[in-house]
Amino acid sequence: MKTNSFEFTYTVYESLEELEEEDAALLVAARAVTSQAYAPYSNFFVGAIVKMDNGELLSGTNQENASFPAGICAERTVLSAASVVYPGAAINSMSISFRSAASESKHPISPCGICRQSLLEQEKRQQEPIRIILGGQTGPVYLIHSASHLLPISFTGEELRKS
Repeated sequence: MKTNSFEFTYTVYESLEELEEEDAALLVAARAVTSQAYAPYSNFFVGAIVKMDNGELLSGTNQENASFPAGICAERTVLSAASVVYPGAAINSMSISFRSAASESKHPISPCGICRQSLLEQEKRQQEPIRIILGGQTGPVYLIHSASHLLPISFTGEELRKS
């Protein structure tokens, strides 16, 4: 028997004010775009902003549907938009924030499982890491240096190509 472990390092900032100016601007934008989310059922409003390697920014929000599986998360909304609006461009960073009617937004949240898988696929596709900036409307901020750290034992296209 063998025991393995996975560890990754991420940076915790006490507040937005400690971030580099560019990262702070991305988080401010993610916080603001939560107001465009369509979340009438959960009242959990998520916003995501990406910075492309060409310097452009794109935003996405969660979009709920009465048929709950038909909704889409903010992260996947903006990943889809990025691949259509800027085909071939890489995503350098993604900032994610939320607002909730049920609780205070004073801490970071992490992407859900399917969003983690989608972020990993984008990293594989562009062959560059995506920095993830996580923060609520206030409070601490997490900086994760590669989306792949969020899904350490992952399923990738490599498994589909093996014979």
